[in-house]
Amino acid sequence: MDLHILDHRLRVTSISKTGLEQYTHPLIKLIFLRNRTRCKFFSLTETPENYTVVLDEEGFKELQPSAHLQVEGSTWLPLNVVSNGNASSSSQAVGVTKIAKSVIAPLAEQHVSVFMLSTYQTDFILVSESGVSLPLYYVCVCVCVCSVPHATVHPVLIPENQFCVMSLDPDTLPAIATTLIDVLFYSNSPKEGASVDQDMEYIKFFSFSLIDGYVSLVMDTEAQRQFPTDLLFTSSSGELWRMVRIGGQPLGFDECGIVAQISQPLADSDISAYYISTFSFDHALVSPFFSLFDTQNILALSIS
Repeated sequence: MDLHILDHRLRVTSISKTGLEQYTHPLIKLIFLRNRTRCKFFSLTETPENYTVVLDEEGFKELQPSAHLQVEGSTWLPLNVVSNGNASSSSQAVGVTKIAKSVIAPLAEQHVSVFMLSTYQTDFILVSESGVSLPLYYVCVCVCVCSVPHATVHPVLIPENQFCVMSLDPDTLPAIATTLIDVLFYSNSPKEGASVDQDMEYIKFFSFSLIDGYVSLVMDTEAQRQFPTDLLFTSSSGELWRMVRIGGQPLGFDECGIVAQISQPLADSDISAYYISTFSFDHALVSPFFSLFDTQNILALSIS
């Protein structure tokens, strides 16, 4: 296993839903006009609270300061794990489960806070520039029998939606432009007087990433039905994933061990999971081959 520090310097930002109109133009440019921007790392995730935008310094220049834009103060560096082909394992788990013990837990043990971004293609572990000063060689070579530092036990919510993790050829983005713009910017009209907490049985969650020329999409089945099926592709089994949303209150960026607290017990049970951090909360997408009852029990037993 090789742990690479990628050549991107990233900012983590949040756009309020009330201020989205101010940022639709630069966001559309970053999504569809790749040849008119030098941005190579862009990810936009909508949750009930806000839009989380993770992007490199070139992309960050497109976002004008305003009261509707929150910017986390650190510069983040993305780490990426590449298998060297020498390790043998009977596990067929995918996503963050593959690296929970070898990377996530050692970082937590070193008190490094991480921001996770799983995509269709790979998993990015974002670490603040100051955090990269730890001996990453230790993380790469250790056989992890480590205990995650005692962390706050955060409540979890499991909405009813089923989610898809998909990709498409970036050259076909113009063909889905109208649908993608509608889903991202116009399908979230809040009900008059409704609060975010009033209806969490079905959660609004949509993630679009365009990183080094590769597109990743995470959406629920209701959103998926709006896209042409011949342009989107997923794994041959076409799994549908269930979400575990972590945090009763916004989690912040300083606490370490949150990702490890969730991913380690799933890895111990060989449950595949993708993991997407956002500005306010974390989200794990859990393999459909395990019941939500089993998953809840595994997490409850492991973090209690």
